[in-house]
Amino acid sequence: MTTVPPPAAPAPEPISLVQAAALRAGVLPPVEEVRPGVWTIAVPFRGGVPDATLSYVLEGTDGALAVVDPGWAEDDDLGVLRAGLAAIGRSVDQVGLVVVTHLHADHLGAAAALRRASGARVAMHRLEVEALHREREDAAANDADIARWGLPDALVAGVVAAWGSGRRMGLGRTEEPLADVFVEDGDVLPIAGRAVRALWTPGHTAGHLCLVDESDGLLFTGDHVLPRINPGIGLGGRTATNPLGDYLASLARLEPSADLEVCPGHEYRFRDVVSRARTLARHREERARHVAAALDTLTAPTLFEVASRVPFSGGIDAMTGFLLASALTQTAFHADLLGRADEIRPA
Repeated sequence: MTTVPPPAAPAPEPISLVQAAALRAGVLPPVEEVRPGVWTIAVPFRGGVPDATLSYVLEGTDGALAVVDPGWAEDDDLGVLRAGLAAIGRSVDQVGLVVVTHLHADHLGAAAALRRASGARVAMHRLEVEALHREREDAAANDADIARWGLPDALVAGVVAAWGSGRRMGLGRTEEPLADVFVEDGDVLPIAGRAVRALWTPGHTAGHLCLVDESDGLLFTGDHVLPRINPGIGLGGRTATNPLGDYLASLARLEPSADLEVCPGHEYRFRDVVSRARTLARHREERARHVAAALDTLTAPTLFEVASRVPFSGGIDAMTGFLLASALTQTAFHADLLGRADEIRPA
């Protein structure tokens, strides 16, 4: 008997029509006011990626600005961010706090340059700082993992360069101290007149944070929940726990935020984070079923052989480098969560 999977749930409707239109057109959306004293500024990626980071600017009652996820800065160029602030009648000089949801360069990359330009403090979860400090050690351990995955020889060098000893999570756009303020779960950010609370949501990275602003009805989700993309898991260094299990538990933590408008790190603003979180969880459940079916069928397979039976978007045969490494790592997370990691044979 063949079981037909249910159709994929549609992406949530955008609240910001200009952000959705810009995404379709492949252009940067304009600066937009989300609430009084809250704006979003789109900062383009570098390296040819056709997307942008949505940075958010929150103004305190003292006039000081907090910037959430300042995006990437090529050669410390803050031109896009400066122009965005000028468009709302503000300037870099008014920035007193930079809040980073997670360590990836498209969110953290401009933090150091913005701190130098404004004197602002940089705030993020301590686990992100620890992961960046441990980057070289983790990369060596990743090299050892890659050697056991059973990859075809022609793919090994690209995977090592993107995921192993060649990987740079911060892409060199960091400087000490990586954070001036450690933000833990439940902490209220130091923004005058605003009660913005940190919600620890590990999975995408170990120290990923969402930010809850109940008074304005806003939820800033970084890369934890996006309207159309299934966020990658375990992309912030090695962890003592299974990032997939952490991610599923973190999705459940969003249940009390059902009524808040979602301000994600990419794409466009939307509503009903709970429905979207449940869709993301179902996607992971479906993938777990494919991993289990592969293990049921194959005898002592390598990790690559198991992953080859999982219907990743575009197919694993088309993957190289970072995408291939992420697919294999997530396959390993599923096997571990199923309690079947010992059925996979090291190459």
